[in-house]
Amino acid sequence: MPFPITSQVQTAQLTPKHYGITSPISLAQPKEADLVLTQKLIETLRPFGVFEEELELQRRILVLGKLNTLVQVWIREISQAKNIPSSVIDNVCGKIFTFGSYRLGVHTKGADIDALCVAPRHLERSDFFSSFYEKLKEQEEVKDLRAVEEAFVPVIKLSFDGIEIDILFARLALQTIPENLDLRDDGLLKNLDIRCIRSLNGCRVTDEILHLVPNIENFRLTLRAIKLLALCSVHGTCHNIYSNILGFLGGVSWAMLVARTCQLYPNAVASTLVHKFFLVFSKWEWPNPVLLKQPEDCNLNLPVWDPRVTPSDRYHLMPIITPAYPQQNSTYNVSTSTRAIMVEEFKRGLAITDEILLNKAEWSKLFEAPNFFQKYKHYIVLLASAQTEKQHLEWVGLVESKIRILVGNLEKNEFITLAHVNPQSFPGPKEESEKEEFSTIWVIGVVFKKMEGPENLNVDLTFDIQSFTDTVYRQAITSKMFEADMKITAMHVKRKQLQQLLPKVAIQRSKRKASHSSDGLRVMNDGSLDLSVDSDNSMSVPSPTGPSAAKIARASSPQG
Repeated sequence: MPFPITSQVQTAQLTPKHYGITSPISLAQPKEADLVLTQKLIETLRPFGVFEEELELQRRILVLGKLNTLVQVWIREISQAKNIPSSVIDNVCGKIFTFGSYRLGVHTKGADIDALCVAPRHLERSDFFSSFYEKLKEQEEVKDLRAVEEAFVPVIKLSFDGIEIDILFARLALQTIPENLDLRDDGLLKNLDIRCIRSLNGCRVTDEILHLVPNIENFRLTLRAIKLLALCSVHGTCHNIYSNILGFLGGVSWAMLVARTCQLYPNAVASTLVHKFFLVFSKWEWPNPVLLKQPEDCNLNLPVWDPRVTPSDRYHLMPIITPAYPQQNSTYNVSTSTRAIMVEEFKRGLAITDEILLNKAEWSKLFEAPNFFQKYKHYIVLLASAQTEKQHLEWVGLVESKIRILVGNLEKNEFITLAHVNPQSFPGPKEESEKEEFSTIWVIGVVFKKMEGPENLNVDLTFDIQSFTDTVYRQAITSKMFEADMKITAMHVKRKQLQQLLPKVAIQRSKRKASHSSDGLRVMNDGSLDLSVDSDNSMSVPSPTGPSAAKIARASSPQG
């Protein structure tokens, strides 16, 4: 599947400048009604907390200024320690760049900041994770400081004056870092190690996105609306389609889809762009890729997304390609189910915005999400538990990173048409026992194929779940993080049984529905969860150190 190459004969006199790989769909200017609808959209978004107060924004700017000063002092100290000539030290600089939602200008109240420390060539990554880490530790405003040096993209995480910040590091082949440095320059990547290139990627992609949209303010307001639709907001509205790790879209992917919409309608305001977003992507012929610019080859021999060269790229279901070299697919985790769920939301969004543009509905309707816990008849509940809080954090991180494998297994089951994992996790039920236990729950909605005939069909999910848990345990043992008390439990439950497993705030049920609490699974009098009830649809998966037998997980598919 080659890149879509657009052949166009252009003349400067006849063809206006356009953004993206194709000409715009429409150059129409906004009408008065569009401006009114855009103002109404702003008023609807405001109560959801998507706009940060000016005071909070100024505090962020102040914190980033302090962090930048710390970097300058640190670089000067390291330069002196490495006997760099004083004439050079006087001109040596480093710099803090931002990327992600803060750099795009769409961050919400309380959101963290993604930052990149760019340093000249005589500083090493080891300096960043040793002496700079120690310098941060000395600052009284810095809390929760931790370094993750062995990560795919190494990072220092901290809270600076109450603001969460993730700092990456990149060392450039420059004697000093100019104040006006443009990180989009591909020449900066020459002679860099792969970890520096990965660290630079976030800034380069963010800057390219901003450079490739016709009107940044219209782009930002549209992206705020689309992100709110996808995210769980502070008001509890949840469309459950915002999570890169679980096979949905992450922040940069949503930004690129909105940016492409802006390219196709360069003069449109936000109210129109939100509608066109749903129009374009509800009808997009996946897996044709979304591209903001024609890919370029910088001859640096870095791997890029190209299905003509890399066979595995041909299997990506919803490719959205980053605009900065080396181009990558930001959505390689998307599965058949997650794509179907997102396309369904795009179609729903189109129908609602059609009504809004005709003044038959208000913007608030767009952000009224269906209750995930009422949407499906059948669910699989995953429960990960460990004995200590530290073990639990590590265990939960590993389990969550592998849940998409379980979704893939379920999709391959001939009796299942859809597996929808809720990106939001919940604390597990407390069990009364001598040992304290920490646990986390994820919920997967499952749609079974309708079967002909009068009787239900028992579907055995043992293999699907067991192969997933085997993968998790194997990874834990290989990475030497496994402890004997780390467990995974998987249960098939029906809709009415969820309320016994999840916190009350997670499930908003009417008093009438809440009265049916004695079916299937039950909570014991002492508050512990009895997994022996309904034993044909629960599965206690053994740990690698325990016995090999497991209860069979079975589910009854609905009748046709």
